Amino acid sequence: MKPALNRQLPSWTHLRLAAALCVGVSALAMLPEGASAQDSTLVIARDIDINSLDPSRAWCDTCQIYMSNVYETLIGLDKDNKTLKPRLATKWEANADQSKFTFTLDPGAKFADGTPVEAKDVKWSMERLENIKGGASYMMDSVKSIDAKDAHTVVVTLSGPNSEFLNILTAPYTGVVNSKVASANGAIAAPGADTADKAESWFMQHSAGSGAYELVDYKPGEELRFKANPHYDRTKVGVADIVIKQTKDSVTQAQQLESGNVDVAMQIDPDTAKTIQADTVSVETIPSYNFLYVALSPGAKDGGKLLTKEVREAIGLALDYDGIIDFTVGGAGRKIASPIPNGFPGTDGLTLPQQNLEKAKELMKKAGHAEGFELNDAFPNMNVYGVDMSLLNQKIQQDLAKINIKVKLTPIEFSVWRDRVKSEGIALTTLFFAPDYYGSAQYVQYFGMIEGSPWWNRAGGKRDASFTNPQTETVLTKALSASEAQKDGIYKQLAQQMIDDRIIIPVVSPDLVLAHGKNITGVRYSACCNLMMDEIGRQ
Repeated sequence: MKPALNRQLPSWTHLRLAAALCVGVSALAMLPEGASAQDSTLVIARDIDINSLDPSRAWCDTCQIYMSNVYETLIGLDKDNKTLKPRLATKWEANADQSKFTFTLDPGAKFADGTPVEAKDVKWSMERLENIKGGASYMMDSVKSIDAKDAHTVVVTLSGPNSEFLNILTAPYTGVVNSKVASANGAIAAPGADTADKAESWFMQHSAGSGAYELVDYKPGEELRFKANPHYDRTKVGVADIVIKQTKDSVTQAQQLESGNVDVAMQIDPDTAKTIQADTVSVETIPSYNFLYVALSPGAKDGGKLLTKEVREAIGLALDYDGIIDFTVGGAGRKIASPIPNGFPGTDGLTLPQQNLEKAKELMKKAGHAEGFELNDAFPNMNVYGVDMSLLNQKIQQDLAKINIKVKLTPIEFSVWRDRVKSEGIALTTLFFAPDYYGSAQYVQYFGMIEGSPWWNRAGGKRDASFTNPQTETVLTKALSASEAQKDGIYKQLAQQMIDDRIIIPVVSPDLVLAHGKNITGVRYSACCNLMMDEIGRQ
């Protein structure tokens, strides 16, 4: 039953607790009889949002965790979330304008089957990532050629300067795959792989990486299970067996953590965290780079034509950003000005959004919609970063009702949402984003209204190109060749352009709750990789 538009929504905590009563008993029964956090297997509670386990097709937050721990990248991101460190590449060199990079591989690195990691695998993996044309393929857009000079030397030449290319290589989606094993099971790296490659089903139950862990089993909607890679020696793995258990809501994750049925809970919201009383549980709340956003698609078939620039601006002004933060995360979050997270290059000094209903109504009148209209809001029915997306969208529904936009809420499974937004589009939706590496270009390439970008496509650019912003691509090219001293100012221009486009409207950057048993060590937030499982141990 939808809440009345003129009625105060129930308190955030009470809604969550009520939801937990419905699902708590069945969720607690997920673990095998007698299992507890004291068993050798480390248990992580998480709402699993996997779209694929294929390294070139995976594109989700849980995918980040999977890829980071199963497929090693050439370069890693250190604990400060900014500094690059060696991983598969022991060293690297760049030419003067950062358009050519030479990598020297660790001669001792091995895949989980014991075969060595070689330059040919790096070349094959990068080419497949580009040619599969999945969500992360844009990371290879600037690559002109990849040469395996010998078994341990790779030279990557770009089509132009790219000051963020080394940062890109910390992203888990650039992990290196055992090309021989993958090819034997239908994987193709050559052009045309997006239609000819047949390996995805194999990857859903097998892995072919050199990371700290390898895949044991994946049961959609139930669990993702790992075991330590016996040939991994970059760090000493503290736990041999790990399972991520499907656990949808924040309250149930907290209950399981307090009862000892799980060791780590990844999506406890700050408000629920305050209710945890068990002295066996450690809880720490920290700022994050993650955010949730409203996305408007003028080219969507279900009402996109209504979303003119004036209407999009009105929607942005109608949102109660302070109220959203209070309602979704109990105040434990931050406003975010643009689709570049706070703390990344280009975000200092941006004006944070504020609700302005009077101006929003003026814009609606100017657009010929003073009496408003109806709009469908289809969104993934998930809990992400501690935010229940159904509750977030109820708050958005109430806010937009104040400018006479009647929003119909349609919660759907993530897989259904993904297919729909790619095909016919969704006029109004909400989604979430976590960084793939430290650097601002990824946000411009993903959210900017550049022809062919992921959100240009999702917003219906092929059906209605009126919102395309060609200046964004021009300024991005300038940013990628800029000096460190120039970068911040140029990315600030790009951030402002995306604010003005009013296609992506960030609404909350939730603080992150690190919640785990006090006997668990090494749990931290990684800006590229979410959770580094090889750092986790049990006392």
